[in-house]
Amino acid sequence: MSVATVLVVDDSATKRYLLVSWLTRAGFTVRQAETGGEALRMLPGAGVDLVVLDVKLPDMSGFDVCEKIKTDPAYGVLPVIHVSAHAVDVGDRTQGLNRGADAYLVEPIEPDELIATCQAVLRYYSARRRAESLAARMVRLAETTLAINSASTLAGLLEAAAEGAHDIFGGPVVVLAETVDGESLAAVGSPPVLHHWSLTEPNVAVGSLVRTDEPADWDVTDWPDDESVAVAAARLRIDRPAVYVAVPSSSQTPGFPVLRQLSQAVAAAVEAQRSYDEEHRIAVTLQRSLLQSHLPDVPGVELAMRYEPAGAQTEVGGDFYELTMLDGRLLVAIGDVAGHSLHAATVMAEVRHAVRAYAVEGHPPGTVLGLVNRFMRTVLPADSATLCLLTLDPATGAVRMASAGHLPPLLHTADGVSFLQPAGPLLGINAPRPGDLEFVLPRGGTLVLYTDGLVERRDADIDVGLAALAEATRSVEGSLDAFCRRLLLQLGASGQQADDIAVVALRRD
Repeated sequence: MSVATVLVVDDSATKRYLLVSWLTRAGFTVRQAETGGEALRMLPGAGVDLVVLDVKLPDMSGFDVCEKIKTDPAYGVLPVIHVSAHAVDVGDRTQGLNRGADAYLVEPIEPDELIATCQAVLRYYSARRRAESLAARMVRLAETTLAINSASTLAGLLEAAAEGAHDIFGGPVVVLAETVDGESLAAVGSPPVLHHWSLTEPNVAVGSLVRTDEPADWDVTDWPDDESVAVAAARLRIDRPAVYVAVPSSSQTPGFPVLRQLSQAVAAAVEAQRSYDEEHRIAVTLQRSLLQSHLPDVPGVELAMRYEPAGAQTEVGGDFYELTMLDGRLLVAIGDVAGHSLHAATVMAEVRHAVRAYAVEGHPPGTVLGLVNRFMRTVLPADSATLCLLTLDPATGAVRMASAGHLPPLLHTADGVSFLQPAGPLLGINAPRPGDLEFVLPRGGTLVLYTDGLVERRDADIDVGLAALAEATRSVEGSLDAFCRRLLLQLGASGQQADDIAVVALRRD
């Protein structure tokens, strides 16, 4: 047990001398006060662990002093032992204990009895403080674990872990993990700062451990003088790197239960985030491989395309587009298969290929949609999709357009901005289809086709998104690629949207 500090409060110099002598010989650090008021003034910041308090004091009752101590939020956990040569009957002892005293000794007191009582009370309060500290840390650990698992990125996860570790343990903190790209990323301090910093050390076995390192091994931050570093390492799989949480060693309790559990929680969250990042990368790679990668070179027509996968899921989406030259005409298609899954991507690929196959046969857009709809109802009866299809004669600007439930294309000309209305039921529905919409795209005119991820938000009506698109299209950059990038930045929530976005723009020079 570490050396405890005892405050002896007694107005009798002789009795105070005896109590101080006995406690000092027993190894305690002892401070003295003659009155209750003096004792209360000494307590704040004095580092007192125990008060030995006479009941009869000149300025106030020892009972009152004890009650003030026990009700003060700053030091109310201090244990108090009453000693008295006068208030010795059952009523006095009962009043003292009821008003907060932890023990009541009646004089004459034997030295061994006093020392044993002090040690017993201190043992109890030391165990109580440890239990309360552990309980408080476990509450903060639960809050930190929730914040860690709520993070949407590895960087955010490490920052939440560092903030939580600082709240739990205080002092400097380092949380270190490896990204999916093999880079070591450390969140340091509070508020956390991210560093690309790696730890050179031998391989860590699967499981968790807590060890003590030198501050020089963790020089990514400054540690207090004469302080070692408690490091918890957790590794869930042999093919995954370990995750580390480093805090001052002085902040730890025997067994390191909270630090070890924190490292395990961080490791589990990092593993889930790393798996998500890997799956997302694979999904995006697969999705892009199913889409057209190069635009055709069409004399007299400028083309641009942008595709942005959803930021809120790892599954493959069903958005698609097609731009190709057929018999001197530009074929443009944009569509969206319902759902986000490998099945949706498969349907998307089949619909895209069907559109190309029927268009190669020379059918006009409305007929192509009818044939694709028959194909879907025969081969893919449980699926549905939207599609907008057009052909453009680059020389004359003649456009022939048909739609299957897709959002209206937007036309920008010198006269302003307008939405075209080529109506028609979506693919997969057995319903009559109207004739094609025919018009001429004037020179300098820009036509914009898009999928619903650009304009739809869960918290707003789609008309709000369409109005925002119309407003954003009132001016068109000299570069259509720059124009499409701006649309995604203004309307696409910078990659955090819940659905994929495909934008196709074409302008007749």
